[in-house]
Amino acid sequence: MVTAEEMCMGNDARQSPSSTKSTTTCVRVHAEFEQLAMLRAITETIAMMADFGLDEVTDIRLALDEVASVLIAAAVPDSDLDCAFVYSDGVMNVRVGANVTTDTVPEDGSFGWHIVATLTASVAVNQEPFDATVEGYPTVIDFSWERPRDEQ
Repeated sequence: MVTAEEMCMGNDARQSPSSTKSTTTCVRVHAEFEQLAMLRAITETIAMMADFGLDEVTDIRLALDEVASVLIAAAVPDSDLDCAFVYSDGVMNVRVGANVTTDTVPEDGSFGWHIVATLTASVAVNQEPFDATVEGYPTVIDFSWERPRDEQ
């Protein structure tokens, strides 16, 4: 699993060369609910700079808010939350990662998860086995938002 931090450092093996230039922006905050306002503001700014409309910015911000909230709620105390935003031509891919205290990943049937699935083109969770060095389960949630092709 490639973490958000590794993705920001250019170690994402899934990225392949393409004719479309993309921009990657990364941020790390303490995994605390007090940081959600900062993450919302950063998400809005990145989406606006990527030339998304106000409704699109709102969808991306709401999805990030829910994903970050799920990870913060389960985060190992005194740990960080990493976010990577990759955007180009009407597509925003977001990776959010944290070390969490439980091996229970978000429920597909929960209301919050339904919101993320409704607002995004795709959402996926990847969790590694317990890692004693970080005292938790490294967990990454990826989601993407895509502008409809006829609007690009």
